Amino acid sequence: MKNRKAAADAAYAKPLYRGYVLTVLIILYAFNFIDRQLLVILQELIKEDLGLSDTQLGLLSGFTFALFYVVCGIPIARWADRGSRRNIISLAIVIWSAMTAVSGLAQNFVHILLARIGVGVGEAGASPPAHSMISDIFKPEQRATALSLYSMGLYVGILGGFMLGGWVGQYYGWRMAFMVVGLPGVLLAVLVMLTVKEPSRGWSENIAVSDEPPPPFQEVLNLLWSRKAFRHLAFACGLQAMASYSLASWLPSFFLRSTDITIGELGTWLGLAAGIGGGLGTLCGGLLSDRMGQKDPRWYLWIPAIGLLAALPITLYILAFADLMLALMLNFASIFLGSMYLGPVIATTHSMVGVRMRALASAMLFFVLNLVGLGMGPTLVGILSDAMAGTYGIASLGYALLIVATGATLLACTHYLLATRYLKSDLANAPA
Repeated sequence: MKNRKAAADAAYAKPLYRGYVLTVLIILYAFNFIDRQLLVILQELIKEDLGLSDTQLGLLSGFTFALFYVVCGIPIARWADRGSRRNIISLAIVIWSAMTAVSGLAQNFVHILLARIGVGVGEAGASPPAHSMISDIFKPEQRATALSLYSMGLYVGILGGFMLGGWVGQYYGWRMAFMVVGLPGVLLAVLVMLTVKEPSRGWSENIAVSDEPPPPFQEVLNLLWSRKAFRHLAFACGLQAMASYSLASWLPSFFLRSTDITIGELGTWLGLAAGIGGGLGTLCGGLLSDRMGQKDPRWYLWIPAIGLLAALPITLYILAFADLMLALMLNFASIFLGSMYLGPVIATTHSMVGVRMRALASAMLFFVLNLVGLGMGPTLVGILSDAMAGTYGIASLGYALLIVATGATLLACTHYLLATRYLKSDLANAPA
């Protein structure tokens, strides 16, 4: 055990190895979202084949997936705070990849619903352990940037999911797309097991962590709840995710129903917008926060709020588009501005808690983010779209997106600003 720990410490002392591990974690997060985003670009084909409603599509990509994702995420994060995070990540990859492939065998709504639940359970084991590892191998002043680089995997995954799903779905059908994307993920699990070492907890801060069990769950929960900054931050993230997940989940259907663009072309446009715009926005959010945050930690929250508010008028124009190409190009700017939050908010959350609380703290943050954002956003849009279809026809989806995106954005910015009122004192009182 001590020899393995010493070998891991020696490996992580090398910047090249730290960069390699971060790259592997970025790739696994990209696979996480490739598998998740496939459903979004293919949902019009699935809807027609299986005879589904918008509400059922919203449940598949929203509430049902999110419910199992967040509920399973908490015990898995608890496991990660005491066990091998590398092993947990490897097991998670195998589960979600296999269940993605199984999605292609579905014959009805129940079949695909159960498969997506399996994907959600597997994907719950990715981010909390990865966040904890990154915070252990990168110093606090580099942490938002490192976590932003990791979070770029989200947008790389959306790019891959949209483009692969769009073209494979167009030429070979939606079932083949799930098979093509799901099965190779098992190879990534092998790569993680063979090449990634489990880092020592607290390594980046030279904190000696005992082998005693991590603090009890209730203690961590009480600590987070006592931090007013965390409460507002979590709700802000959840509401921001509600806007972004609603748009990411329904913009493909919005354009396909309103124009004659092919699914392959649309997947390419939306994928590039997410991959390039989202990747650059996530990176810029981390870099700006680490730079400005040295002067005042409230910049870690001001930057996400400014980006989100600036994205709103662009989003509103996209939903009222008169020119398809202009709307697709403006989507780059909208995603860039709206994607600046993940690295700064995760880094801020980790700074509020102790070293052996970080995976669970991430899980609690993502519990709110995904339950409110992923769970409520796409599902609410689907319900509103079905409810307004009798009055507005195919335009009902655009009105549903307009309502959800605008309301969620304004509420999110309000909670970011409220969080800044308590941030300095909450960071000063953080345990070791």
